[in-house]
Amino acid sequence: MTSSRHGKPAKVRGWRLRPNPLRRRSYLVEAWLLIAAWALAVVAAVGTGAWTALAVERHVDAVRAGRHPVPAVLVEDAVRTVGTSDGGDSYRATVRWRVADGTSRTGLAHVDSSSKAGSTTHVWLDARGRLVPTPPTATQTRLEGVVLAAWTAVGAGGAVLLIGRGVSGRLERRRLEQWEAEWARVGPRWGHKTG
Repeated sequence: MTSSRHGKPAKVRGWRLRPNPLRRRSYLVEAWLLIAAWALAVVAAVGTGAWTALAVERHVDAVRAGRHPVPAVLVEDAVRTVGTSDGGDSYRATVRWRVADGTSRTGLAHVDSSSKAGSTTHVWLDARGRLVPTPPTATQTRLEGVVLAAWTAVGAGGAVLLIGRGVSGRLERRRLEQWEAEWARVGPRWGHKTG
């Protein structure tokens, strides 16, 4: 081993793969196991990330397909309710709209802050004609897909690496047990006293 500037031995990369008369078979197995674990972690991370992003996109597309906008008339002026997470204010008002069969319905909907009674806005309805939240925009969907894909990719890759590290640790414990057994056989022969 080469020494580093602090007097400690420097780590040598790939030492398990290098030919050496003292290298045990378990070192070679461990090296290939770690290479396979890293490769599998990359594949798992990319695969689960892509699958998650696609699943989010399909889910939002299904939500959008089940909702449609209809014009509605405000029955009352917009009222500030609470602050939102983005620092803005949320405004609600009672609105009236007509469903497909021609009947009139009313409900509480999010509206612009400047909305006054009698003005027109759009509300979103589901297939049954019930008031539902506005579906996410394409940008919101992309952002949600990227965030969820990143989390699942890190989780899947990390899980594979943890499993690989666990198997590597098990190989190390087994190797130490073998060394201890070998030393128990050889050690007493070296134990003679001089003098």
